[in-house]
Amino acid sequence: MGNGDIRVRGLAARAGGWSVRHRWAAVGIWVLFVVLAMGLGSAAGRVDVDESQSLKGETHTAAKIIEDSGIEEPAGETVLVQAEEGGPKATDAEFRAAVTAVMEAVEATGEVTDVSSPYDLDTVSEDGRSALVQFDMRGDAETASERVEPVLEAVAGVQKDHPSLTIEEIGAASMMKTFDDAFGDDFQKAEYSAVPVALGILLIAFGALVAALLPVLLAITAIMATMGLMGIVSHVMPMGDVANSVMLLVGLAVGVDYCLFYLRREREERAAGRDAQTALRIAAATSGRAIVVSGVTVCVAMAGMLFTGIADFEAMGLASLIVVAVAMVGSVTVLPAMLSLLGHRVEKGRLPYLHPESKLRRRRAGANQDSRLWTAVLGAVLRRPVVAVVVATGALLAVAAPAVGMKTQNLTLDQEFGDSLPIVQTYNRVNDAFPGGSEPAEVVVKADDINSPEVQSALAAFKKEAVDSGASRGPVEIELHAEQGLAFVYVPLVGGSDLDKAGESLVKLRDEVRPATLGGVDGVEAPITGQVAGSHDFNNQLAGAVVPVFAFVVLFAFLLMLLSFRSLTIAITSIALNLLSVGAAYGVLVAVFQHGWGASLVGAEGVGAIISWLPLFLFVILFGLSMDYHVFVVSRIREAWLKGRTTNEAIKHGVVTTAGVVTSAAVIMVAVFAIFGTLSMQSMKQMGVGLAVAVLIDATAIRGVLLPAVMALLGERNWYLPKWLERLPDLTHDEAPEEVARPTARDDEGERVPV
Repeated sequence: MGNGDIRVRGLAARAGGWSVRHRWAAVGIWVLFVVLAMGLGSAAGRVDVDESQSLKGETHTAAKIIEDSGIEEPAGETVLVQAEEGGPKATDAEFRAAVTAVMEAVEATGEVTDVSSPYDLDTVSEDGRSALVQFDMRGDAETASERVEPVLEAVAGVQKDHPSLTIEEIGAASMMKTFDDAFGDDFQKAEYSAVPVALGILLIAFGALVAALLPVLLAITAIMATMGLMGIVSHVMPMGDVANSVMLLVGLAVGVDYCLFYLRREREERAAGRDAQTALRIAAATSGRAIVVSGVTVCVAMAGMLFTGIADFEAMGLASLIVVAVAMVGSVTVLPAMLSLLGHRVEKGRLPYLHPESKLRRRRAGANQDSRLWTAVLGAVLRRPVVAVVVATGALLAVAAPAVGMKTQNLTLDQEFGDSLPIVQTYNRVNDAFPGGSEPAEVVVKADDINSPEVQSALAAFKKEAVDSGASRGPVEIELHAEQGLAFVYVPLVGGSDLDKAGESLVKLRDEVRPATLGGVDGVEAPITGQVAGSHDFNNQLAGAVVPVFAFVVLFAFLLMLLSFRSLTIAITSIALNLLSVGAAYGVLVAVFQHGWGASLVGAEGVGAIISWLPLFLFVILFGLSMDYHVFVVSRIREAWLKGRTTNEAIKHGVVTTAGVVTSAAVIMVAVFAIFGTLSMQSMKQMGVGLAVAVLIDATAIRGVLLPAVMALLGERNWYLPKWLERLPDLTHDEAPEEVARPTARDDEGERVPV
């Protein structure tokens, strides 16, 4: 084919063509959009998710009652004073002196209020070796972690003066400070290191500095614009730090991937003898289309999170959806404009031995940069597709098998951080001495007259029955707010840090103790909240969201594939392969983090469960991201088929010619996700490992073996569309912007674009 007129049609091709013809305008509009989005977002400010309002059920009801009352609950802190076996008892003078010293030291900071003695509250353990000094932080509970440092230092000073005792502080403020110190910097370093890692891999892939910088710059500008847009939309749907981090992760992954697809195709066409403008038009009509189909599919998958009814999930879903949409638009508009402006200068900063024109690179890649490895693999797969399908499917099902016994729960502090933080040891010591004392259930009792004899009698009965029923070992504390008609009842749950047992105690409180006591008084509301209750309500709500979210994502992904490829077979196999990939990722997660197989390799000993939100999150993210490779590979296969190649020839051509870009994209994703797998928090480690493993499986076993084997077995049936579905909208267009050999390809549609 010469460099004459090229027939193209479709949104991506038209957008790319316009951007090439108006390249300075395209770049200017993009820069203006990013600057405006950031400016408007900064001016609007960001409204963050209110954790107390993020759930439904009793947790939400309790939070609403407290909010309406105007009562601001302070951040509670506790100091554990504990003697070793054979040491002084709480009744001894030495022990009492230490307790008094703690109370005086924390009061002297001026940062605390309501300091309570364990001898007044009866917070002395049964064996007499442990006691709890309790107090509240002054000021807003949300910012208490910023003011707790002097209190921690005061407690540490008392510990130095009493070396024979263990004196340690724990509570909402101190745990949040520990969390910020241990995890905030850790996570920030991971975010900052993700960009250099991606850039390094792109340098190896392209062998030129400018070509490697383009995808990173597009991803970064897409992320910057999205951060601004998040501030604007947060006034309608609150955002948060978790949504911000997930957005960065997804934005970097898809932004780099989309540019990689586009750049590689443009390079391939220029290597085939096309001039720069023709190569750009072909890249727009082919890779551009794959980016649009993939981007829309990812957006649909992310939209599935909006059906959970959980504020954090909704924020993550919307933030991810926005960054994918922004990266997709940038890839088909500003990227071709930049490539047109740069021309051959995109090869500036060539690296010896890495650039495609180097002898070493040519020996490795061959004249057309086909992968020798994947050529060999494809040859074996296409010769024996039945064997390939059976072996690959069997292996993936075996990997997925552990997922059948998946156990999900919100991780406790010791599960989240292991023994890496001193406060975890404090948490365990408090729970051993006072089961459930560090995370008591909170009963919010609302009545017209909280001091009425009926209500007071019911409160006393609840306090007694909570212990008698076995749900708590006490002490049960009651805090009255007569003016607001409220009482807060704090119940340490039997089970402590064991969420399964603590959950059983919570159910006993809700289903047995409350109905028999407070439930007998007309007009009394008594929702039960707290960390264990929040975890319980979160899991219940999440379980109810699984079916609608799965159904939404699978159904719409199926419809998009059906309309984009006009093939019922492609749509069905796409969904099946993606589900198999997700299942294998689940299996690896359960094997490593729940059963501990190879857990030491990722520093995950002793977790024993998967964080509750991860399975649904992984499903949505992976189902979306895996479409990147799938759409790119299948589009290339269909393009070759439309040119007249046999199905097997088209499969081989499509897989082998995309092997380099898919491998590079997968290596970047795996590397970026693996960085998050190095974090100290087990939930982030699980997310990083799960995403990295899933992408690795998807780019190798699924796209390199199972997809070509299945398509080889199906033959011409790959393109089957029943007559009754032919009335569906036709979102396909000629992936090959040249005269096609098949009579089914439409020769009379599309516009002619001179280049």
